[in-house]
Amino acid sequence: MEIISLEKEISSTTYPGRGIVIGKSADGKYAVTAYFIMGRSSNSRNRVFVEDGEGIRTEAFDPSKLEDPSLIIYAPVRVLGNKTIVTNGDQTDTIYDNMDKQLTFEQSLRGREFEPDGPNYTPRISGIMHVENNTFNYAMSILKSNNGDPSSCNRYTFAYSNPKAGEGRFIHTYMGDGNPLPSFEGEPTVVTIEGDIDTFTNNVWNSLNEDNKVSLFVRYINIEDGTYESRIVNKNK
Repeated sequence: MEIISLEKEISSTTYPGRGIVIGKSADGKYAVTAYFIMGRSSNSRNRVFVEDGEGIRTEAFDPSKLEDPSLIIYAPVRVLGNKTIVTNGDQTDTIYDNMDKQLTFEQSLRGREFEPDGPNYTPRISGIMHVENNTFNYAMSILKSNNGDPSSCNRYTFAYSNPKAGEGRFIHTYMGDGNPLPSFEGEPTVVTIEGDIDTFTNNVWNSLNEDNKVSLFVRYINIEDGTYESRIVNKNK
């Protein structure tokens, strides 16, 4: 599979929706993740990322304008020991709680499916990063309707051991703008991971469509000792 510039892939559509990137920095020292949200409605755009313990949560930028919190207020990132969970919905909590009970990442998601927002039936995308004893591996998941048919849920999990330096995987909710919005298809895209945390953050943020982008979270985890740095960028300030 050809490796693609992450910036080029992100900017190739005006509305990839919500997206997760996981990979390894070019110098091989860091496990890298990015999570972004976008919005077309005023309700979706009325959000910011805020720190919440070792993770983050979404919050209404203007609480007086919050219409329906059910699918837009959640914790996208939580940390369970040496595992970092990144998702586009409240399945973050499902994964956290079930993995704390010794279930696997895949098992943890078996009781969940796509979002109940027909006719889009937005896929639930999730990632898990495991950094321990100078090793790094990760997995990604997508739960989606069967070509827009909500009577069936298609479940896909992709696992990556000892990822290559400078390489990542990118999965997002939609293939592009549309009505209804077409769900992501295929294996997570192989993309470049370039630069230090600030360069990477700026490149991702600047690649997102200016009208639709809302917030971005980036974390670089030191593979040797598990320490990390994070960045949050919010369009609403």
